[in-house]
Amino acid sequence: MATSLPTDVSTTATEHVFHAERHVQLQLSSDERQRITERTKWVLDSPDPPGFRQEILGSIKSAVFCQKNKKLSSSQPPLACVVAFLRSVFPILSWAKDYKVSMFKSDLLSGLTLASLCIPQSIGYAALAQLKPQYGLYTSVVPPLIYTTMGTSRELAIGPVAVVSLLISAMVSKVINPVVDPVSYTKLVFTVTFITGAFQALFGLFRLGFLVDFLSQAAIVGFMAGAAIVIGLQQLKGLLAISHFTTKTDVVSVLIAVIKSFKTSWYPQNFILGCSFLIFILITRFIGKRNRKLFWLPAIAPLVSVILSTAIVYLTRADEHGVKIIKHVQGGLNPSSVSQLQFNSPHLREAVKIGLVCAIIALTVCLAKSYKNVTNYRTKKRLVLNDNAFIQEAVAVGRSFATIKGYNMDGNKEMIAMGFMNIAGSMSSCYVATGSFSRTAVNFYAGCQTAVSNVVMAITVLIMLQLFTGLLYYTPVAILSSIILSALPGLINYSEAYNIWKVDKLDFLACAGAFFGVLFASVEMGLMVAVAVSFAKIILNALRPRVEELGRLPGTDIFCEVDQYPVAHAVPGVLIIRLNSGLLCFTNANPLRDRILKWVAEENEKEAIKRPVNGIILDMSSVTNIDYAGILALEETNKKLLSGGIKLAIASPRWQVIHKLKVAKFVDKVGRDCIFLTVCEAVDSFVGSKFNGPGNC
Repeated sequence: MATSLPTDVSTTATEHVFHAERHVQLQLSSDERQRITERTKWVLDSPDPPGFRQEILGSIKSAVFCQKNKKLSSSQPPLACVVAFLRSVFPILSWAKDYKVSMFKSDLLSGLTLASLCIPQSIGYAALAQLKPQYGLYTSVVPPLIYTTMGTSRELAIGPVAVVSLLISAMVSKVINPVVDPVSYTKLVFTVTFITGAFQALFGLFRLGFLVDFLSQAAIVGFMAGAAIVIGLQQLKGLLAISHFTTKTDVVSVLIAVIKSFKTSWYPQNFILGCSFLIFILITRFIGKRNRKLFWLPAIAPLVSVILSTAIVYLTRADEHGVKIIKHVQGGLNPSSVSQLQFNSPHLREAVKIGLVCAIIALTVCLAKSYKNVTNYRTKKRLVLNDNAFIQEAVAVGRSFATIKGYNMDGNKEMIAMGFMNIAGSMSSCYVATGSFSRTAVNFYAGCQTAVSNVVMAITVLIMLQLFTGLLYYTPVAILSSIILSALPGLINYSEAYNIWKVDKLDFLACAGAFFGVLFASVEMGLMVAVAVSFAKIILNALRPRVEELGRLPGTDIFCEVDQYPVAHAVPGVLIIRLNSGLLCFTNANPLRDRILKWVAEENEKEAIKRPVNGIILDMSSVTNIDYAGILALEETNKKLLSGGIKLAIASPRWQVIHKLKVAKFVDKVGRDCIFLTVCEAVDSFVGSKFNGPGNC
């Protein structure tokens, strides 16, 4: 008796629902049928969606002109349209007219504070990219000035960053050895910078930011952590004053090079000097975190370290006793490098590949640390970035602080601005520049009001290039290594990796693959592993999307997944299926077709169902697009269902989907009376009544 009770109760409940619906079947009035027919016409008579050409042209107009009201823009005089265009391309024209002297005081202070951090970091990052020190300083002059006129962020600090510098060193050095031929190496770096800027500008102009999303958040976390360790190991060359060091970036090659250096010659004075100032910088950073009013202390600590260490080496003549120094740094204005761009080089194909990778990495590397560090510096609440915009290093960092100050950033314009600043930088002896989170945070806390702080920083660096490069002659290389090492802890996000492990094991596989790939193989291998795992996840989800049975919640006209809501019951004689896939295409159309037909056969074989399935409703509200293979799969499904006396209906089709179904004549084949605006109306057409009274859909 105990085992048969649930079955009897379930059978009784099903029969009760069935007879209740049969009893009220005749209550569906002609007005209600007319209403369903009219609402079906809304779906079938919707205008055609914009074509591919219209979408491309619209995206360009939106990105460049930012015109939301076409009628208003067409009625404006030509001069007003030109002014609107210039303001859209150069946002500085919009906010410069309201600029005040009081704002300049704040920007001046923040710009000078920014320069104190930027100067030593730029020199260190140039060394990391295996370029001469002046190229790092050049990169902190022209790109920030270009970004000030075209960027939409007020706080973003532009310049060279560690990860991109490592990427250039790792990939370009495989094409040309910087030790054997430094001139050709530098020329190839400028060419890569130009191509990187071109890709970034195209990403923004054509709204191709989705390409950046192929590197998932988990992959970025692993890549950043691996890159941080690799960068740290690379600094052993400066800390130990190793003359001959490997150009490879994997941990095994670096450790072997370090071990070999101990057998030949190394100078412990460099290690002692570098570690001493590294401890000093970390202490100031700890103090700055504990007391936000002392934000300037960790900001000026690198510059103070450079000044003090340079003075120590000069006064003690430590360079004569094994301490390695920078020596000559070329000063002056940024020299033109237009003639050094090599578009006819035999290495152009490699340059394009490296430029594309640099463009994507420069647009994504800050994603991991943004989520870690952007924790509402003043309100202590975690900020949420806008997922609808293209998240990139500059955009992610800039939008974080823009959210705090209550204004919006345009992600596409940011990409265009970064693209043009790198194109201009490649012509003025700069390498790839992007937004830095650490310097942006310093800029924010220093009280910057506008992007003029970037101008102040650039002018300060330019003055330094003009007048004070001679003072850097005795600067020890170990200090530059310690400055880079002090910035690395923020790149490793243990808590984020742990959260990824808890949430999604496949995501963690991408994270671990990127981490170990960078660590034990190369930067490119780490990226390839991360992208491969991410693609594998996408393919698996595309090939085997979830197909859910829907049921009606008791006493409502709400249809939801039966597995998630056990109280929801199926409508007798009708099988309601939701396709949980954004795209019904060649990769998943046939598996979905087979799954639906198998499901129908299983439902008809169940003993508990007293009424066989005579209708299938496909809820396509989640399907945003469909291709020809998907339409063929629907046609085959409809034919096989009709041969078994089962009617197929489509509910809640999206704009692109219904347009393609009409063009392919599928609507005519299945019948116009089988297309419905909602699942509720589709059920009404099959059952012929309302479960909970009319007018609830």
